[in-house]
Amino acid sequence: MTDNQWESLLRILDGERLDPPPAGFLVDGPWVSAMSGIGLMDYFTDTQAWLRANLEAVRRFPDVLWIPGFWAEFGMISNPPSFGAKCIWPEEGFPSCETVLRDVSDVDILRQPNVRTDGLLPLIIQRLRQARPTIEAAWHRIRFACSHGPVTIGSYLLGHTEFFLACRTDPEAVARLLEITTRFVIDWLAYQKAEFPSIDGILVLEDLMGFVGERDFKRLIQPCMTRIFASLPLSVRFLHNDAFGLITARHLTAMGVNLFNFSFEHDFAEIRRLAGDKVTLMGNIPPRDVLGLGSPEGVRQSVAALLSNIPDPRRMIVSAGGFTPAGFDAGKIAAFCEAVGGRQNEGNSEGTRIETHG
Repeated sequence: MTDNQWESLLRILDGERLDPPPAGFLVDGPWVSAMSGIGLMDYFTDTQAWLRANLEAVRRFPDVLWIPGFWAEFGMISNPPSFGAKCIWPEEGFPSCETVLRDVSDVDILRQPNVRTDGLLPLIIQRLRQARPTIEAAWHRIRFACSHGPVTIGSYLLGHTEFFLACRTDPEAVARLLEITTRFVIDWLAYQKAEFPSIDGILVLEDLMGFVGERDFKRLIQPCMTRIFASLPLSVRFLHNDAFGLITARHLTAMGVNLFNFSFEHDFAEIRRLAGDKVTLMGNIPPRDVLGLGSPEGVRQSVAALLSNIPDPRRMIVSAGGFTPAGFDAGKIAAFCEAVGGRQNEGNSEGTRIETHG
């Protein structure tokens, strides 16, 4: 994000009414690589291809809030290899990894990773170091420290089914696992902030919290998330959870979250009621069926229908109810922004400073 865009985001979080509300999208490798026409493997492994693709996105649509922006990641395998998980790189599609623990009784064999040396994390940091001069020459800055959440990481180490079964059969072992993964997330976020002082936001991706009930959420998950969001004194504390999110929404303020991206399957007004008025909500147009597979006119109608039911657009970013799909192309982005009523159009000049809806 540019300085002006970041200032606009902070104004939104402070409750200032921007008319029209901004359009913004949570984007990662599949969307950015598809928009630029490069393969996902090249995007993940070639720093120059990664940099060109991200620069193309921010230059073509300079008024859209692309969050987190210039995200150096390897999909879901960004974090588990630090614990020793074996990576699997298919020729096409997403990389994946194998579990580390045979069952929940093996939790105590885990050792705390060194985020400066272990797994793929040094490659992520080095990519940002190499790209930083070019990013800043384009008037953007590295704004977010990013990580998957402790539940998501723990479920990859143990296995998803095994993790959720253990929440009921051996919650003490799960608590020990989450203690290790929570410390890891805190260390990893702090390392990113130390390397890049322009960071003033945390992004934690934690879909797996949406699969537990209220009791397990309050007992096992909320304390971990509260520690993570309190670990750094940063302005933006962004949580992505596009699985079941009604329980999560009720506890956002207690966790310290002030920006929440949630599932399109939840009504915007319901999430607002549960989250309260102090949390900025980012959503909630259906990503796959409308943005990915729909037509520009369908996108326009869906956005207009959402906004017609929002009496007060303060603390709102109009977005997808989840990640931005690869099929959300330039024509649909233009239709989305037209429906929002903003002035986001394709741009050509490098380094243009634009006040986003300000």
